[in-house]
Amino acid sequence: MNERKVALITAASGAGIGSAIARQLAEDGYDVVITDAHERRCREFAEQLSKEHGRPFMAVPLDVSNAQAVEQCVAKVVAEKGRIDALVNNAGWSTIASVVDLALKDWQRCLDIDLTGTFLTMHHILPSMIAQGGGSIVNISSIAAYETSAEHGAAYSAAKAGVLALTRVAAAENGKHGIRVNAITPGLIYNDFLRKIYPDEFFSGYAENRSLVGRVGRPEDVAALVSFLLSDKAGYITGEVYGVSGGVHPHG
Repeated sequence: MNERKVALITAASGAGIGSAIARQLAEDGYDVVITDAHERRCREFAEQLSKEHGRPFMAVPLDVSNAQAVEQCVAKVVAEKGRIDALVNNAGWSTIASVVDLALKDWQRCLDIDLTGTFLTMHHILPSMIAQGGGSIVNISSIAAYETSAEHGAAYSAAKAGVLALTRVAAAENGKHGIRVNAITPGLIYNDFLRKIYPDEFFSGYAENRSLVGRVGRPEDVAALVSFLLSDKAGYITGEVYGVSGGVHPHG
């Protein structure tokens, strides 16, 4: 039986939030399972973490929108590790298009990855958590779930709002099993990939005119909160949503 707590993170090997969370949880002592739709990147990042920490980290290529793949991934991790104590749903996809202009295939892809993918991982991991008597889940949503704004796109905003509702229902259903479920709504957490999604004017003046702390967010800002919410220090916290937006969109 694995002596370390096991944490599974989706979309964990990119340049942004997922890899920062993986690094933080590895520092926290978790046996981190790296999953990502990019097979080579997934394997290479797990190998990199293994070298840095002197212990092996498991890599499982995973498309969270594929129900069979999610089921097989969870079964593989439970078979090899014996348990899954923490789940971080970080996988996401976005396209910037209005309700009028949005293609049905893009609408469906966004919901399949951002919302249904979050459901599928919880659906298959929760039975294991229930059987072992506890666990903790953090779902990464977005301030797009709240904002009256066209800048995030209709599909992404709708999907991320759905993640919040799913989080609250899962928390209500599973608290009796010792399982906590919370969500985080990041604002602008910068990485170079975002330049492929948003136009330059989206970033212009953001730190100066929108952020209350004078800078854009860093992936490590989100990772630090994930670390806390998964820990025993957050043992009385469930069904909650926490913003990490530099005050751009506070909510209560």
